[in-house]
Amino acid sequence: MNLHWKRPLLYCLLPVLVFLAFVGFPPPFAPPRSTKPTQEHSVPADRKPETKHS
Repeated sequence: MNLHWKRPLLYCLLPVLVFLAFVGFPPPFAPPRSTKPTQEHSVPADRKPETKHS
């Protein structure tokens, strides 16, 4: 059986072309949700032991 490379390529691309013919290009899919910004974590300050000067 002698298959040319164009025939399988056509059968692979035909559903894509039919889909784009009905839907249009670019497809109107919903944009990805923007992730919520993460809350900033505060770094605990290094507390130096208080020295009393008397």
